[in-house]
Amino acid sequence: MSTATRFAGLDDRSLVVGGVGSVILAVTLLSFIVAPALTGYLGLAFAAFVLVSAVLDEEHTVGFLLFVTTTSTVLILTFITVYLVWNAVPVAREMGLYLLVGSDPFWDTGPDVYSLVPMMWGTLVTTLIATLVAAPLGIAGAVFISEIAPGWAREIVKPAVEMLAGIPSIVYGFIGVTILNTFMQQELSLPTFGSLFVTGVVVGVMALPTVVSVAEDAIAAVPDPMRDGAQALGATDWQTTTSVTLPAAFSGISAAVLLGVGRAVGETMAATVILGNVTQLPDPLMDVFGNTITLTSLIASQYGAASGLQFSALFAAGVVLFLTVMALSVGSQLIERRMRRTLGGEQ
Repeated sequence: MSTATRFAGLDDRSLVVGGVGSVILAVTLLSFIVAPALTGYLGLAFAAFVLVSAVLDEEHTVGFLLFVTTTSTVLILTFITVYLVWNAVPVAREMGLYLLVGSDPFWDTGPDVYSLVPMMWGTLVTTLIATLVAAPLGIAGAVFISEIAPGWAREIVKPAVEMLAGIPSIVYGFIGVTILNTFMQQELSLPTFGSLFVTGVVVGVMALPTVVSVAEDAIAAVPDPMRDGAQALGATDWQTTTSVTLPAAFSGISAAVLLGVGRAVGETMAATVILGNVTQLPDPLMDVFGNTITLTSLIASQYGAASGLQFSALFAAGVVLFLTVMALSVGSQLIERRMRRTLGGEQ
C-alpha cells in the first residue's frame, strides 16, 4: 500500500489530531535545542492537547500516541547513534587504525595516545567465560523447568530464576570482589586483586536469567504433536527431549544465548567493581586470571575526569560496544524469527 493510499484512508478527525499534535510536539522538541526555557510550557501545552483530544476523540488520540511512541523509539536510536559517532570522530581522525590495532603504549593521557586493544581483549575474554557459564547452565535450567520439573517445582524455580534478573549488578559485583576475588587470592595465591575469570563468572551468573527465560519459552513453543509423535514411536521422555524438542527449539535457544552474551558484553558495574583500572594486556596474553579492563569499565571509571581527546576515545569505546550489542540483538531476533517460521510452517 502506497503512502498516498494510506493517507487517503484517514478521516478528517484523524488528520486534525495527528497534524496538530505533531506540530505541537515538534515545536516542543525544537525548543529544547533553541529555547530550553520554553520547553516546559510547550510540554504542558502538548499534555493539555492530549487530554482534551482524548476526551473529544479517544480512538484517534490513542492512535496518535501509539504513532508518537513508535516514532520516538526510532528517533532516539538515531540520535544515540549520531551522538556517539559524532563525538568519536576526533579520536578516530587523530589515531586512525591505531585506535583498534595499536600496541604499547595503549592508553596514555599525557601524549594523548589511545588504543582500545586491551579493553576489547578484556571484553572478549570476560564474555567468553560468561558464555561458558550462562549457556550450558541456562539451557539445562530451561530444559528442567519446561520438560522435567513437576508442576510444584516449576512454580517455585521459574519465579526464582526471574527474580535473579532483578538483583542490581552492583550487588553481584560486590559479592564477586569480596568473596570470589578474596578466595582466589587466599587459596590460589593470585598476585592481582582483579581477575578476568572472576568477572566472567559473575557476569555469566547475571546472564543466566535471560538465557533460562528465553530458552524456556523457545522449548515450550515446540508443538505438542511433535513430542506425542516421538513418544508414540516408543521414545522415552529423555529421548524425546534430546532428539525432538531441543533440535526443534534450537533457533530459540541460540537466540537466548545471544541475548545472554549481549548482557555480558554490556555489563558495567560488576566489571568496574571487580577489575582494576589496568589499561594493559595480561602477561601472558592468555592468562584468564590476569587483570585488565573492559570497554564498559573503561567508560565508567574514566568519564568523570576525561576531557579533550580522552573524552572522544571513551565515546569510541561506546561506539564499539554499541555496534557489538546491536549486532548480537539483531542476530538473536533473526534467529528467533527463523524459529517461528520453522515451527509455524511459514515460508
